[in-house]
Amino acid sequence: MKPLVIIADDLSGAAESAAGFLLRSSGISLRLGPGAPDGSGVTVFDLHSRRSDPAEASRDVRSVLQSSDGSEIVKKIDSLLRGNIAAEVGELSRDGSPVIVAAGLPRQGRTVQDGVVLVDGVALHSTDLWRAESTPAPQSIAEALGPSAITSGVSLDDIRSGRLNQVLASISEAGSVAICDVETDSDLELIVAAAQDVRGSRLVGTSALATAVARRRTMQSPAACPSLRDSRSTLVVVGTADASAGDQVALLRDSGAHHIEMNSAELLAHSVDPLPILNALDLGNVVVSVSGPVVPAESVHLVSALADLIAAVDAGFSDGEYPIDLVLTGGETARSVLDRLRIDTLSPIYEIEHGAVLSVDRTGRYIVTRPGSFGNAHSLLSIATFLAHPTPVAAPDSPPSVTPSDNEVNPMSIESTPLPLIAVTMGDGAGVGPEVIVPALLDDETRKRCRPVVVGDAKRLRLAAAVLGIDVVVVAIEEIADAEFIDGRINVIDLDLLPEDLAWGELSAAAGDAAYQYIRVASELAVRGEVQSICTAPLNKEALHAAGHIYPGHTELLAHLTGTEEVSMMLSTPKLKVIHVTTHIGLLDAVARIEPGLVERTIRRGHEALVRTGNPSPKIGVCGLNPHAGENGLFGYGEEEQKIIPAVELLKAEGIDVHGPLPADTAFFLAGRGDYDLIVAMYHDQGHGPVKVLGIEAGVNITVGLPVIRTSVDHGTAFDIAGKGIAEAGSMVEALRQAAELATSTFVSK
Repeated sequence: MKPLVIIADDLSGAAESAAGFLLRSSGISLRLGPGAPDGSGVTVFDLHSRRSDPAEASRDVRSVLQSSDGSEIVKKIDSLLRGNIAAEVGELSRDGSPVIVAAGLPRQGRTVQDGVVLVDGVALHSTDLWRAESTPAPQSIAEALGPSAITSGVSLDDIRSGRLNQVLASISEAGSVAICDVETDSDLELIVAAAQDVRGSRLVGTSALATAVARRRTMQSPAACPSLRDSRSTLVVVGTADASAGDQVALLRDSGAHHIEMNSAELLAHSVDPLPILNALDLGNVVVSVSGPVVPAESVHLVSALADLIAAVDAGFSDGEYPIDLVLTGGETARSVLDRLRIDTLSPIYEIEHGAVLSVDRTGRYIVTRPGSFGNAHSLLSIATFLAHPTPVAAPDSPPSVTPSDNEVNPMSIESTPLPLIAVTMGDGAGVGPEVIVPALLDDETRKRCRPVVVGDAKRLRLAAAVLGIDVVVVAIEEIADAEFIDGRINVIDLDLLPEDLAWGELSAAAGDAAYQYIRVASELAVRGEVQSICTAPLNKEALHAAGHIYPGHTELLAHLTGTEEVSMMLSTPKLKVIHVTTHIGLLDAVARIEPGLVERTIRRGHEALVRTGNPSPKIGVCGLNPHAGENGLFGYGEEEQKIIPAVELLKAEGIDVHGPLPADTAFFLAGRGDYDLIVAMYHDQGHGPVKVLGIEAGVNITVGLPVIRTSVDHGTAFDIAGKGIAEAGSMVEALRQAAELATSTFVSK
């Protein structure tokens, strides 16, 4: 296999691209500046060219290309199209090499439609995400590539047609740059696969594209999970103008970190004294941020001044064995700081959360980099918490600790925790369950976090893999102990219940019975402790009933199988979490069933679930039953006062941060913008409707209150698209992530 060279234009993006190869390659090097690959299987170059002169950016790309003959080339660009994209991509195609652009970053809500980058469905040039730039945002990728670039668009229909390699070859032969639309990570995988058939092609895209490349490469001498030491004092440098930064700093400050806010004018005048920062570091973590107006034309000088200050702090810091550990947000800030510290090479070792990459330098210093626009309100707190007591997830097929080479630093080791075992039930075999399971189990993030074993039908999984065009080995096993977790293998406890001629997308009592049996076996495994979580693909209620299993759905079925009297359904998306007081019953029955005790227990279950995932003080909003939450008796018959308020007041008295009853038509809007961590819905459609609008593609269904952990995709069997190879696996990947997170979490509130 050819060595791989990734060319990035900022440090956080370079580290993010390298993260996709962690635990897949023993040789990953991140070089700060142009040069030649150092013999690593994967070499990532940060050219720090985001704000360079275009001619200089072009020259540096040319230098890397000339020294990387025979390597596979990927150009990492900013998902918001900032930087010298025209000059750098132009250099890639100067020698006639085919160039394929796939600029989507689906996990961050950044997609491409008709060649236009969309951010959460809004065209990039219509957002304020370029507010710190001195020029307007480009209105399309073609515009970002410049007027001299000849481009051709590639639609989603072409990408998913099964003939994408032919489409790309035709565009290449015509001398055009292919600009691919992107909606999902699966689209990126299809693009990467098809590009392999286009001789000499060079891929251009975001870190998500680099991760798709990583998934296609065979694992060679995989790296062991790193052994990590506890961090001492950590300096967090907020070098971003992103609107979420303030909330992240506030949560970190509330956790006990010392916050030092520097005025932009004083920083530009180099009149900020490093001594207060040094004194604060003696006491614990410190977060520094910049306040005051930032003129775009002065942003480069401000970053430079901030880097000078951090270098002065570093020079004055002394803590024995290691220099100060750093968390650097914003690619330009991160690179400027490291340049001042004369750090030219990093070794990425772990991805703490999406985009937050932990590296070490030659001295053993921990350096976490993260794009400025990434992360929710808890991001900086999560990073600092991890560094204080790191518990990295080991690769299932690699040893538990690192054995450093002669030129590597060996940090103080800690014992690694085995990855959780998760039983993945196949759901209704006539639906999309098998098609979302196969790519989700092969996903690099899934492999880092858990050891999944399917409970289902091996024949059906092989058929799904064939439909998807994925080369995978599906191995039938009799028990969990027989599972082997190696690249390209899926383990399945094969109940062999489905007929070979089962049609895709058609109701079948046989499939309904099989779905029931998969759940039964998985729950038995969980109750016996052989697996730590259950993750379910969708079943079809009508098929389940046709087979004689009369349950409203997974939630009630699992409650019955585990002997649990009362559970709650929680829907979790990147923007919104909702727990339901009642679910699969009629609206009149729901109103009758709701009473203060049930509301109280539901809120308490939701609170405990969020605490377990690392949020020690979740803010919870409770919906009313009537329009305007009854508006002081104007609507309804006092249901809010009788059924909801007593529970809210009781929990408030216990110190739980709960609010309500709230008008449902505003509660979800407030939660969507971040005012609440969890919304309590009174009935099924009150909670499900907003969730499906705000994030069904990445939604997860968590059953709260069971003696076992259970998560699920938040979509149905999708009979209309089953067997067509177009089902999106993102929700299953997220369900597996949350199942692993819940299984391994040891967070408790103080």
